Parts: sequence; C-alpha cells; structure tokens
Amino acid sequence: MPPVRAVAKQIGASQKRLKPILDLVRGQEVQDALNTLSLLPSPWAKTVYKVVESAASNAENNMFMERDNLRIVRITADPARSIKRFRPRARGRIGRITKRSSHITVVVDEIEREA
Repeated sequence: MPPVRAVAKQIGASQKRLKPILDLVRGQEVQDALNTLSLLPSPWAKTVYKVVESAASNAENNMFMERDNLRIVRITADPARSIKRFRPRARGRIGRITKRSSHITVVVDEIEREA
C-alpha cells in the first residue's frame, strides 16, 4: 500500500524552532511518537502531535491500515510564506522583521511484523 500523509499549513513557527521536535520522533512508531510528543514542554509539540495523529487517522480510516503497525517514514517542516513587519530604528530608519512560518508534513506507512 502507498504511504499516507497529513499536512498542516501555515504553522506560525519557523523551521528552526520545529526541527528539534521533529528530529525526536522521526522514524519512530506512531504510538511511541505520540507518547513522546505529549510529554514535551514546547507549545509546538502539541501542533506536531495533532499532525501525527491526523496522519495515523488517515491511514486507519482511508487506507484500512492497522494503527499498531504504523511508523513515521518522513516528517518535515517546509518553509511557508513569511510575514514582513517593520520596527522603527535610530535616525528615522526602519528595521525589517521577518516572521517565518512553515508547513509540517508527516508521512506514515505500515511496517511488516513477523508472525
């Protein structure tokens, strides 16, 4: 069966902020990843938790895969549109502030269990 994915778009966190969270759960089984994410203190871990949960639900409901056999094959934070803001600086100048955001993509697939 083909792998199943879920995407969360325009998350208000930069890739740099999400990368340590994603590195923790990359390659883990879905249930282990959800347990890890639920214990992390970062507020962005809750968002990643929801995307992993959504990918698992998509696999379970749409492709009839077993939830216990699911593993995170790929999890990435891709750049999204940045919001540009300006801050006043000395001598009448302005400083540009770029508020970065990202898209989180989670791909899960079934692993083969030995009987």
